Amino acid sequence: MHPANDNAIVLKSEIRNIIYILLGILSAGFGLKGFLLTNHFIDGGVTGISMLLTHIFGIPLSLLIVLINLPFVVLGYRYVGHLFAIKSALAIVGLSLCLVFVSYPDVTTDKMLTAIFGGVFIGLGIGLAMRGGSVLDGTEVAAVLVSKNYPLLKVSDVILLLNIIIFCTAALFLGVDVALYSILTYFSASKMIDFLLHGIEQYTGVTVVSTHSEEIRLAITEKLGRGVTIYQGKRGFGKRGEKTGEIDIIFTVVTRLEIPALRREVKLIDPHAFLIQQSIDDTDGGMVKRRSLH
Repeated sequence: MHPANDNAIVLKSEIRNIIYILLGILSAGFGLKGFLLTNHFIDGGVTGISMLLTHIFGIPLSLLIVLINLPFVVLGYRYVGHLFAIKSALAIVGLSLCLVFVSYPDVTTDKMLTAIFGGVFIGLGIGLAMRGGSVLDGTEVAAVLVSKNYPLLKVSDVILLLNIIIFCTAALFLGVDVALYSILTYFSASKMIDFLLHGIEQYTGVTVVSTHSEEIRLAITEKLGRGVTIYQGKRGFGKRGEKTGEIDIIFTVVTRLEIPALRREVKLIDPHAFLIQQSIDDTDGGMVKRRSLH
C-alpha cells in the first residue's frame, strides 16, 4: 500500500475517533447535568468519587474530575501509551469544560427515570470515548494495573470492590435511598458501555472437530454463507497403542441466532462431531457479515 493511502486511512480513523470522543463528552455531560447532579445521585468509579466529594464538600465537579483522573492519565501514559494518555487528558478536560460552559435542561425529577437515563447517557458517553481510544473515567486503568500487580484479583473484582466502597460511603453521607438509586445508575451505565463496545450482534466462535470436515466446511460456506478457517490438529483420544491420525479442525464465527442452524447442519453430517462454542466480544475484518447466497 502506498504511503499516501496509509496516511489517508490513519487520518480518516483519527477524525472518526475525535467525533466519537466529542459525542461522548456531550452525552456524559448531559447525563451528569441533565439528570444526576440536580437529584444528588452519583455514578460509580472515579466519576462517582468526584460527585460524592462534590456533594459532601461543595467542591466544583468540573475541577474534581480533572484532579482525580490526573494520576490515572499519568499511569495510562506509562503503561498504555502516549497517544492514549493525550486523548484521555483532552477528553477529561473537555468533559470538565462541558460541565462549566454547556447548559443542559433539568429533564426530570422522577428518581427512577433519573437513575436509569442518567446512567444511560453517562454510559453512552464513556463508551463512545472508549471507541475513540480514550477514557472519561480512570477506573479501568487503575483496575488493570492493580490486577497486574495482584494476579489473584481480576479487573472486574477491583472495579467491584471500588464501587462497593463508593456506594457504602454514599449511603453514609447521602442516605440509603440515594445510594440505592446510584447503584441503579451505575448498572445502567455499565450495560450501555457493554452495548456500545460489544455491539448489538454478539458473535460466537464455534470450533468443529470431525472426520467429515470437508462436508461440514461446504455446508457452512454454501448453506449458511459464513467464512471458515481450517487448521490441522491431531486426535489425542484413543486406547494405548491405538493410532491417532491428523484431522482438520474448522473454526467459524456466527451470531447467536445462527447457532441452531449451524448445529443442525453439523449433526446431519456427523452426529458424533465435537463442537466448542465461545463468546466473542468484537470482530474486525474477514467474512463476518453473512454474505448473500442468492
